[in-house]
Amino acid sequence: MTETKTTTSAPEARKTGGPELRRTQTIAGAALLLTVLAAVSAPRNPEPSDFVDLGERFFPGFEDPEEAMSLEIIEFDEATAEAIPFRVQNENGIWTIPSHHDYPADGQDRLAQTAAGVMLLEKDDFRSENVADHSALGVVDPLDEGAVSLVGRGRRVTVKASGDRVLADLVIGRQVPDREGSYFVRVPGQKRVYVSQLGVDISAQFGDWIERDLLLMDRNRVDEAVLEDYTINERTLQVDRRGRIALSKVDSDWTAADLGSGQEVDSFEVNEILRAADELEIVGVRPKPEGIAATLTGDAAGVSNADILSLQSRGYYLTQGGSLLSNEGEVRLETDEGIRYTLRFGEVVYGRDEDVSAGSAEEDTADAASSGPAENRYLFVTAEFRPERFPEPPRPANRDYLDKPSDELTDADRENRDLARAWDRWEDDVEKGRELEETLTRRFADWYYVISQDSFENIRKTRDDVLREAS
Repeated sequence: MTETKTTTSAPEARKTGGPELRRTQTIAGAALLLTVLAAVSAPRNPEPSDFVDLGERFFPGFEDPEEAMSLEIIEFDEATAEAIPFRVQNENGIWTIPSHHDYPADGQDRLAQTAAGVMLLEKDDFRSENVADHSALGVVDPLDEGAVSLVGRGRRVTVKASGDRVLADLVIGRQVPDREGSYFVRVPGQKRVYVSQLGVDISAQFGDWIERDLLLMDRNRVDEAVLEDYTINERTLQVDRRGRIALSKVDSDWTAADLGSGQEVDSFEVNEILRAADELEIVGVRPKPEGIAATLTGDAAGVSNADILSLQSRGYYLTQGGSLLSNEGEVRLETDEGIRYTLRFGEVVYGRDEDVSAGSAEEDTADAASSGPAENRYLFVTAEFRPERFPEPPRPANRDYLDKPSDELTDADRENRDLARAWDRWEDDVEKGRELEETLTRRFADWYYVISQDSFENIRKTRDDVLREAS
């Protein structure tokens, strides 16, 4: 039998075989990388010189973690071929995150723990001093502009004392196979690669360095809530008010004054809103213009045209009467301390990773308006104290009872004593409320926050969402 061979033209071969060829090349490349990694990560016959410094600390001159005044972590994004820095530092006693617009960092304890982990890092095992192995071990310096390959770049960690004195500087590579917590480590500028047990989580995540409880609110103290469901037509600036409901808490149940026949408030749904607000975590921040921040804190009055444009670019609009509206409505939550939180929901935030958490230089341009997924949203938070929740009681006529033994008090003394106690409680409540208002205002005034779409959807509910048929 004669075997029949089918021939294919060159264009057809490229068309049908191209993807297979590329897939084969990809698999072959991955296999080669795994082979190299296995070769360099496997134990080899040791030489006497390999043991010279094993067991020693990388940075013996670094003896006190409290010296650490800054921590910089640089990671490499292979997709964009960019080195991405994250930095926490102490400036004049204030901890900030320079890579995120100097946002306040709750980082002193974490920095001390991270610094201690780096300080105690030891050379547990020698692995290679061949530069050709650096890529497979993942210890290529992310700042090395001379490195040809974009893969194999590690995480560079630098700890500094005051005056930018370097306490520690290293590149952390891939985890050692089958050795949990052990990583390939190299000091920048040196060829030798070691295996070290890393006993601390060196995080470059923004959320790990900030106060996670954004509102500083106890949801169990919220006893009033208002859901304002409206949108703003950005072209005509007309407000479409779709619904509103004012809720109040009685004992452990929620109710509303304007319920329709056969309706009742679903207390579970309201409590879910409060839970989401109490557990609200921000994924990014943007600084407000100084004029807006100063107006909110009472340090200045009025905003400029540039301030108004900044607000509008993020979905917020000032009315002629000076009120602030947002293009996706708002939620107001009030506690028994007299603090009213207003959460205003603005524009969606496009992008990924650093573009979400810290923003980009092109963020407000038309080109950036649709880049990346729309999985996050701006949040504008304000807090105010409402003293009307604490009506001033009658003052005592005098406090003469303070100078008398209890068995000599007259009826008038006892009345004044009771009045004084009530008035002192009122004064204390008002003073605490005003102090908390100032603390929260200073906390919120400087920042637009970025929250996840899930947080937005869990908090911004409508009237229909919290009502049900009466049982």
